[in-house]
Amino acid sequence: MLEIANLAVSHGETLILRDVNMEVRAGAMVCLMGRNGVGKTTLLKSIMGLLRPSAGRITFLGRDITRAAPDVRARAGIGYVPQGREIFPQLTVLENLQIGLLNVRGNHQAILDEVFGYFPALKDFLGRKGGFLSGGQQQQLAIARALVMQPNLLILDEPTEGIQPNIITLIGEVLGSLRKRGNLAILLVEQYLDFAIQFADTYYVMEKGAMVLNGKVSEIDQETIKPYLAF
Repeated sequence: MLEIANLAVSHGETLILRDVNMEVRAGAMVCLMGRNGVGKTTLLKSIMGLLRPSAGRITFLGRDITRAAPDVRARAGIGYVPQGREIFPQLTVLENLQIGLLNVRGNHQAILDEVFGYFPALKDFLGRKGGFLSGGQQQQLAIARALVMQPNLLILDEPTEGIQPNIITLIGEVLGSLRKRGNLAILLVEQYLDFAIQFADTYYVMEKGAMVLNGKVSEIDQETIKPYLAF
């Protein structure tokens, strides 16, 4: 579904990503791991078109999107939940979700009801402004806003960061349910190894802007990976 080939991204004269290769297969969950500052978020922003690569290619569903605008990528079927959530704080929960539905055809209420099945608490706060939600509620809203777009690929940047344990458990349950659907690919950036390997099929590890390890989660060597995850 998603293929990244020899990607490089620079900030001025500083090379942030170098020769990055990755693939996300349809229906699979891929976990991207690594310490803070190694280039994970830069890679996700490059996939979404928020940063322009200096070399390499990004292909989605067989189409070269390397130079496509962010809105084109979103309409093509890529849902993005950024680090820090970035909901619209002055809009209500319902209005945030309606933003995600703007380019979606079909029965909007049925789509919302499906998402409320994953995050039932949101239904109780439809009229509340996003800025007045707790951090955990905002994270639920951010994921729900991406899901109502009915994406083919869902990208999540550290969805458990700064979230209380019960919401982390809920997010894990939702990811498990989404994975079982079999029609949605997920690219998850995560610091917590135990959380990541609970759901992912394959993994990649970044260090200094490059991929240093990758493979099947079922064959993961935790002792080899842990030095790359230490804070």
